[in-house]
Amino acid sequence: MLKITSKQNAQLKQWRKLATTKGRKQSGQYMIEGIHLIEEALQSGAKIKYLIYSEHYLAKNKPFKMKHSAEEVLLADNCLAELSQTETTQGIFAIIEMGSKPTAITKEFKRILLVDAVQDPGNLGTLIRTADAANYDAIILGTGTVDVYNDKVIRSTQGSLWHLPIIQADLNEWITQAQQQGTTVLATALHQSAIDYRQVEVNEATALAILVGNEGQGVNQSLIELADQSIYIPMPGQAESLNVGVAGAILMFKFVNE
Repeated sequence: MLKITSKQNAQLKQWRKLATTKGRKQSGQYMIEGIHLIEEALQSGAKIKYLIYSEHYLAKNKPFKMKHSAEEVLLADNCLAELSQTETTQGIFAIIEMGSKPTAITKEFKRILLVDAVQDPGNLGTLIRTADAANYDAIILGTGTVDVYNDKVIRSTQGSLWHLPIIQADLNEWITQAQQQGTTVLATALHQSAIDYRQVEVNEATALAILVGNEGQGVNQSLIELADQSIYIPMPGQAESLNVGVAGAILMFKFVNE
């Protein structure tokens, strides 16, 4: 097992860059931290390149027995802070290859979540986890949306990011492509032509995409105009709006993929 003892180690410095969006894009890799997430990644078949154990982790635990092809690395405790992004680290990390993503919408995609410029990592993680729970087939992340491989996003998904395709792309192109495949696109909006989401009638054969937007500005107007129908969630109380994660959950389970 390779052992890293110096903070100046070249490999350690490369891994440290994975804490940034730029570093992840350049390397095509991302890092996860913690036992639960690594178990989920292994069970889901994620392409793990390195499993990194700290000295204090191995003092209390054995290396993973689950089948994997990752190279195992021992990290000296004095280097632990170079990688950890949590307040109380468990001292175990994995470096994962991003891998390939679908480049086109297929007829097998019966339920799609479209995300326009959602910036809060917790909100995006909640949307991904809910889409997984509602059995959605894919998630498309538009321009301005927080990086799906952001550490806080990954942790808030609780492993759901490995259960369905998540694609970062131009929503204009993907909405048009979805419609060409016969998919009905519903955009969340608050304007006169929007209808109560409960009035939308779909059946099991209907291919559907739900478009949710930025926490402050909502869905971009140009995307709303592309959609087949604008919808809203009635709120009988005094709140002006719903959190995008909550709104997304209501809509995804209304149009659940059974």
